[in-house]
Amino acid sequence: MAHSLSAKKRVRQSIKARARNRSRKELIKNNIKGFEAALTAGDATKATEALNTAVSRLDRVASKNTIHKNAAARKRSRLTKRLNALKAKAGAGTQGANA
Repeated sequence: MAHSLSAKKRVRQSIKARARNRSRKELIKNNIKGFEAALTAGDATKATEALNTAVSRLDRVASKNTIHKNAAARKRSRLTKRLNALKAKAGAGTQGANA
């Protein structure tokens, strides 16, 4: 246990920061789960909306230094790639029906 006043204060601060960071990360996970649910349902419009909220949340959390900005960019890129694959698959299905 910390003995000096500054060490005790640092412990208090780190407990609060940890709670904040865990909450922010949990919000990111929930947004990504919503996006993945829309992807598995095959709903491109819902997935696009979910992606926008997830990307917004990722960028906001990265700006607060809870996660690294490159980690946020990597997650954003991977999620966008999955959405584009869904749109391409859906687009290929409609083009085949028109031909």
